[in-house]
Amino acid sequence: MNSSKVISLEHLSLPNNRLEGALDGISKLTNLVTLDLGGNELSGNIPESIGDVKRLEELHLEHNNMSGELPAALSNCTNLVTIDLQANQFSVELTKVNFVSLSNLKKLDLLSNNFTGTVPESIYSCSKLTALRLSYNPFHGQLSEEIGNLKSLSFLSLANNSLTNITRTIRILSSSRSLTTLYLGFNFLHETMPEDVNIDGFKNLQVLYINHCSLSGKIPDWLSKLPNLGMLFLQGNKLTGPIPEWISSLKFLFSLDISNNSLTGEIPSALMEMPMLESDSTAPKVFFELPVWNKNQFLQYLTPSAFPKELNLAMNNFTGMIPEEIGQLQGLFSLNLSSNRLSGEIPEQICNLTNLQMLDLSGNHLTGKIPAALNNLHFLSRFNISNNDLEGTIPNAGQFSTFPDSSFGGNPKLCGSMVANHCGSAKASSVSIDPIKQIGSEAIIFMTAFCVFFVVGVLYDQKVLARHFG
Repeated sequence: MNSSKVISLEHLSLPNNRLEGALDGISKLTNLVTLDLGGNELSGNIPESIGDVKRLEELHLEHNNMSGELPAALSNCTNLVTIDLQANQFSVELTKVNFVSLSNLKKLDLLSNNFTGTVPESIYSCSKLTALRLSYNPFHGQLSEEIGNLKSLSFLSLANNSLTNITRTIRILSSSRSLTTLYLGFNFLHETMPEDVNIDGFKNLQVLYINHCSLSGKIPDWLSKLPNLGMLFLQGNKLTGPIPEWISSLKFLFSLDISNNSLTGEIPSALMEMPMLESDSTAPKVFFELPVWNKNQFLQYLTPSAFPKELNLAMNNFTGMIPEEIGQLQGLFSLNLSSNRLSGEIPEQICNLTNLQMLDLSGNHLTGKIPAALNNLHFLSRFNISNNDLEGTIPNAGQFSTFPDSSFGGNPKLCGSMVANHCGSAKASSVSIDPIKQIGSEAIIFMTAFCVFFVVGVLYDQKVLARHFG
């Protein structure tokens, strides 16, 4: 390719090709509008010569091995709309880049790098920003009120940034009218979940992560004021108290994870009345401004409604029985009630959840038999009832033939081909026998047998004697 054609090149897109080396010679591509070299094995830093590519609108260098400080010359690329540098090793503070000059910037993704210091105030001058992801960088400090200038911001991810003062953060962000997705997890360690927050916004918020913060307190009432909330993740905190009754008022909620807390009480009937979990209908369509990952399935999603319907109450202190009304939640794909203190039998109604792909009831005090109708859950691929007090025969047809032995362990009264107890053996018998009564019955049997043999022996002897001496 001659030099004139190289200079006139506008779009260079070579993602996921295992390209190596440094980003050299970029200054010659003065007409470049799109540069996409994501998913390669590039190393080195972004050269100062990037500033010569003044027409550049799309810069994608994500998932490489690039490092160093972002150059000040990046501020000269005033037409930039998207900057995606996630999953590299860029470091140092962001102070060299003057984001004030990047007035056209709509998407900034710096996920999983090593940027330090505080989030630069100049970022909040990019008034057209719709997506900002700074997660998994060792930033620190408190969120600036200047973020309120980002009136169009729809997607904000600040997870694992060592932020402090969650009450202030929620208060600042709650005035947002545009936010649909908010990630705040792995921050505010050992603070208290704010309860008395005057929510004046969040009207369009659909996805909220405040997970793994070790927050104390209760599930806050201000969550009930989020009319469009579809996904709520509060796992990995130290929340106490019961699940609030207002949970059923969140008519669009289809994914709830409150696992690994210290919540108590029985599973409330309100949880069995969540409209989105009772039907197969999908949540209102809204697209993530940036792709997000489902950690369980290693898939990228661009819309919340593509996520499976989930209810995760694991690792708490819930007591009582599993409500029979659980059978109403026919939209569920995943149900996890493991590691609680639930008792009673597995309700037959759970067999109505024909869309279930994952069911985990392990680590409770459940008794009785495994409902045979669970065989009708044809999509069930993960199943665990280990460490309970269940009894009887394990079904061996349908999906049950595909589950590992560990799914049933810790239930000494269960029997079947996949556990040590084989049905019909003395060990598998679920009837308990009083050892004193057992000894007594054995003595009776022995005496009866002895008498029979004695009588028969006497009669035989008499017959022999009569034949010889009669």
